[in-house]
Amino acid sequence: MKKLLIYIREYTMESILGPLFKLFEACLDLVVPLVMAYIIDKGIGGNDKSLIIRLCLVLVGLGFVGLTFSITAQFFAAKASVGFIKQVKHTVFSHIQKLSFSDIDRLGKATLITRLTSDMNQIQTGVNLTLRLFLRSPFIVIGAVVMAFRIDPQIAFIFVVTIIVLSIVVFSVMLWCIPKYKEVQTALDEVLGKTRENLTGVRVIRAFCKENEEIEDFEKSNSFLTDLSKKVGMFSSLMNPLTYVIINIGIAVLIYKGAVRVDAGILTQGEIVALYNYMAQILVELVKFVNMFINLTRSVACGNRVQSILEIEPDMKEGKNIYSNKNVEEAIIEFKNVSLNYNGKISSNKEENALNDITFSVKKGETIGVIGGTGSGKTSLISLIPRFYDANKGEVIVKGRNVVEYSFKELRQTVAVVLQKTSLFKGSIRDNIKWGNEEATDEEVMGAIRIAQAEDVVNSKTERLDFIIEQEGRNLSGGQKQRLSIARALVSKPEILILDDSSSALDYATDLALRKRVSELDYKPTVFIVSQRTASIMQADKIVVMDEGEMVGIGRHEELLDSCEVYREIYNSQYK
Repeated sequence: MKKLLIYIREYTMESILGPLFKLFEACLDLVVPLVMAYIIDKGIGGNDKSLIIRLCLVLVGLGFVGLTFSITAQFFAAKASVGFIKQVKHTVFSHIQKLSFSDIDRLGKATLITRLTSDMNQIQTGVNLTLRLFLRSPFIVIGAVVMAFRIDPQIAFIFVVTIIVLSIVVFSVMLWCIPKYKEVQTALDEVLGKTRENLTGVRVIRAFCKENEEIEDFEKSNSFLTDLSKKVGMFSSLMNPLTYVIINIGIAVLIYKGAVRVDAGILTQGEIVALYNYMAQILVELVKFVNMFINLTRSVACGNRVQSILEIEPDMKEGKNIYSNKNVEEAIIEFKNVSLNYNGKISSNKEENALNDITFSVKKGETIGVIGGTGSGKTSLISLIPRFYDANKGEVIVKGRNVVEYSFKELRQTVAVVLQKTSLFKGSIRDNIKWGNEEATDEEVMGAIRIAQAEDVVNSKTERLDFIIEQEGRNLSGGQKQRLSIARALVSKPEILILDDSSSALDYATDLALRKRVSELDYKPTVFIVSQRTASIMQADKIVVMDEGEMVGIGRHEELLDSCEVYREIYNSQYK
């Protein structure tokens, strides 16, 4: 996760001050055992109550100052970790927005959600702990050993041996845990993916009485995650008891050796208490250090996963802002031998391609119907115009230029798309419609709503344009969502309007009224209507008939009834 650390540069001062104040606190911790030893040897041993009281007040003062240092260090560490993760989230989210549909399809939405939520939280925890403990714990351990050598070099070797054994245990567990935590996160991705899939399709699951099968499938994935987490947890949990056993053995040896040397008059009772306190400090700090390393290993694993997203180069490169002045009265859109395969490479087996050798042109202001069976390539065809995907072969020409030469902003200001699956966002009706044009007035918004036959939706709400739509439009019907989505596209007054089966939830009368109003628009957009209904496209200037990724017919309704068997079958299935 080295590449992520560049985002902490903005918080360099906090990243320095946090550990620095922790070191100040650690210095005070190392002084406390010496004060205790002095109290025992001089105060209690000499029966000097005033000395005991003065030194106790010194201990209280050290505690208060240490608390101040600790709170200050926590403040800077929290500020640095939260600020760092804010920068990383912003960068990752911005990068995801640049990925093509193919990239997102390949990665999976559940994986991206995990990267932006649980992985980010784990990284933030790891950074916070590192800033607070990465220097403090080793400093106290080394400082305690130095103090022990200062008191009695022979006894201090017990400290050295104890620390060496502990280090072997800690790093052995850490090296085993790092790759396992990666496996845990991958298993978590799968569980989140199944959860998201089930919540999205809960109505379908219930309609087909598939609850038990889905529960079994989920339990299988969840059990694998649970077993793997238990395995990693059991192994990593060995660290605490092992460290306690090793430290307590060290303490036992220390007390035994110390008692012998006290009896011989080499050490005082206060020095033995100080050595014991230093050993206890080593125990506490190593336990903290171990827990920090456990969190750090998980944070590194999560950081590498997040970094892997940033390392993905979008397979779709943005063009430049080239405004075409070419006369487009003849052909505003042209498909020239276009083929598409979602895997990125055209297959010699045409059945594996989404589109094969599509060629046709569209004049400005024409209405184009696109029809075909399920999986015939209708959506794939129109997705190439706004450049949701890039053709693997051939060219898609818009206003005289290849779509790859346009900037995304310029192209999508020209092309407005209403997708099959409507997406409305939490906010007012006004805010959702103004996605199409941020500068639109309320009159323009209502004008687009009237064209989309959604005026009754607005009028039925007490708040009208201020009515709050819930996430994904949960408080609206399917037809209402479709009409508002169409209004959102119309408010921008696009030159090219694509309706991808966006009236499937509308009744025939509303669908007819919508098409009539669109055809009467004064700015005469070029309209693509993708539909399963022949009634929706019968009046189109051209109808493109798709079958298994190939264009098997193009022409007007009457022409296709005579010349295209696929179109004739679709028409007869609906009218005869």
